[in-house]
Amino acid sequence: MRKSMLKSLVLSAVAAGSLWMASSADAAVQVNPIPNLSDNFIKGADVSMLPEMESLGAKFYDTDGTQMDELQIMKNHGINWIRLRIWNDPKAGPGGGGNTDEARAIAMTKRAHALGLKVLIDFHYSDWWADPGKQVTPKAWEKHSKEQLVKDVHDYTAKVVRNFQQAGCEPEMIQIGNEVKSGMLWPIGKLPSTDNDKAFSELLNAGLKAVRETAPNVKLMVHLPDGGDNAFYRSFFDSITKNGVKDFDIIGLSYYPFWHGTLEQLQNNLNDISARYQKDVIVVETAFGYTNENFDKQKNCYGPAEEQIGGFRSTVQGQASGLRAVMERLANVPNGRGTGMFYWEPDWYAVEGAGWKTGEGNEWDNLAMFDKNGKALDSWEVFTKVSDKNGKTVTAKVREIDNCAVTGGVGMPVSLPEKVMVTYTDDHAEKLAVNWQTPRPTYEKEGTYTVKGTVAGINQPVSCTVTVIKKANLLVNGDFEKVNLDGWTITGDKSAVDAVSKAGDSLGQGSMHYWADKDFAFVAQQEVTGLKDGKYTVAVSTQGGGGQSKYELFIIGDNGERKAAAITDTGWNKWQTVEIKDVVVKNGKATIGVEMQAKAGSWGSLDNFEFYLQQ
Repeated sequence: MRKSMLKSLVLSAVAAGSLWMASSADAAVQVNPIPNLSDNFIKGADVSMLPEMESLGAKFYDTDGTQMDELQIMKNHGINWIRLRIWNDPKAGPGGGGNTDEARAIAMTKRAHALGLKVLIDFHYSDWWADPGKQVTPKAWEKHSKEQLVKDVHDYTAKVVRNFQQAGCEPEMIQIGNEVKSGMLWPIGKLPSTDNDKAFSELLNAGLKAVRETAPNVKLMVHLPDGGDNAFYRSFFDSITKNGVKDFDIIGLSYYPFWHGTLEQLQNNLNDISARYQKDVIVVETAFGYTNENFDKQKNCYGPAEEQIGGFRSTVQGQASGLRAVMERLANVPNGRGTGMFYWEPDWYAVEGAGWKTGEGNEWDNLAMFDKNGKALDSWEVFTKVSDKNGKTVTAKVREIDNCAVTGGVGMPVSLPEKVMVTYTDDHAEKLAVNWQTPRPTYEKEGTYTVKGTVAGINQPVSCTVTVIKKANLLVNGDFEKVNLDGWTITGDKSAVDAVSKAGDSLGQGSMHYWADKDFAFVAQQEVTGLKDGKYTVAVSTQGGGGQSKYELFIIGDNGERKAAAITDTGWNKWQTVEIKDVVVKNGKATIGVEMQAKAGSWGSLDNFEFYLQQ
């Protein structure tokens, strides 16, 4: 997949040294205090990988280079809580990911309490990772009926809590299930369901009830992913509330800005659900990249494409600014309902053997808060600086603007990007509109051209390099390299369609992805105008689980004539290309797209849409 190379233009108006800049792991960070942040605000970290890392020889160093216990380093920088996951029997699963069982969680809780840190325990109710894509029933329970599973959850939860109590280290908070958007203990507790979510609600209630009976002072949490998706949160909590799941204290949210929406969407969701359900809210998982480098052989889940989406540069300063932004959103929740946040696995730098799965590496190392040698990054300062009432407030200024590059065809109008990325001195980034001198230029010869424009709102110059070739893809954003759906019109079930950046789901940095927990149908299309008369080809590459009742590539050309080609996928990462050739266009326009009708749970992605004039 071709990727447009962006080049940064450092503003000529900025004198050398006149603005603070963050560009390396050694740079200090500027963090403005948050005026309304509570003294009791939870500043937490999930460190479930730590025991495994230590057993493999991992060492940790504070920012001054002093080697010490990683928990002590975190406390030095303002952390007051830790989070620990528990898998029922890691030996029965694929292994890796910290092998986080009850014994390790108890030992870690003792260590944390000895340092004055509080603890949140995260029950996965699985022998391995539990998340929206998998909620595998523990092997010991896999043949049990629903009634037996309800008893299993209750009795197991109560037993584990009693074991903590007997060890003298009762945790302060417990969550029942991990990111339970798609339920828990599949298939019986899977969502969406045909019983109005009753089986799932019974399982959830069993865990909540067990904790209430055994440790009545422990705070209880229900945890979902997709922290910016208010519609889903309403649907989920309305359903379980109707089914009698009410006795919990906190709604936990996962919010990774490169996956889960904008900060504004997060704020809206936090405000709404805290008031609607009268619960405190905690962002229980978040993370920001400090570099785009990879320090082992495992492909990272965060990189340049995610950086473009997330709104913060992959620097130490960007990491600190991102964390401050999340804490500020929580502090802004009315009635003091936004009570804290946890960074997910800040300890997980690349250590041989400490992979997400046995035999695999670490896909998280550039999202850690320790460098490749285990030295704490200066971004740790964010946790103390946000609470420094005497701290200096600095207004961020524009530092650089990304120029752009596009490709067009001879004699065809070229679509220029509507927005460009603007980076500020605190390394947060915004996409701002551009006023181009020539919005849709046309060139009659091959070559390289430059179009100039002005960034709206900041009145700064920007340019776009246009490469004109004979055979050019006439679609806007056909390769999804910026991991968004700009240029595409989605009709039907819009929530089923999004842009993703994951290995296997994309041929390059991004792709158009579809999935829904209910039956869905959609059309994704794009109209192209200003076309020369001639014959055209349209094509797309796809992969997915298959099974749709209707799935086709289409083009509407002259006189509204529609041509289509069926798409049949055969599995994950099994890419195929479907094309339609010899489409006659004489009226100067065509509409290209895909149409799908699918059952709940259908999934897959589309990439590398092409539409070009045949030579």
